[in-house]
Amino acid sequence: MRHLQPLGDRIVIRRTELEEKVGGIYIPDSAKSKANEGVVLAVGPGAYNEHTGKVIPMHTRVGQAVLFGKYAGSEFAIKGEELICMRESELLGILHDEAAMESTSGG
Repeated sequence: MRHLQPLGDRIVIRRTELEEKVGGIYIPDSAKSKANEGVVLAVGPGAYNEHTGKVIPMHTRVGQAVLFGKYAGSEFAIKGEELICMRESELLGILHDEAAMESTSGG
């Protein structure tokens, strides 16, 4: 089985599926917009800083839910699965579960 290890400050994301709205209106696949949320599948080691000679560590981890821009990254397929590879800097943010946020904030 193949495994993709991103290089540098790149990450591999599986786009999450949009939930279909119930309402009886048929929307063809060509008219549906793609979700701009996904789950991180693989993370590179980090960006190399030429001035210091050190690797800048990544902020994202495998399994995290993330939000990215509409045109971010490059889409590709491995074994029929549509994936996206992008630089970590193209992410808009990391999504957190509301229940987890409430338990850490004490409220």
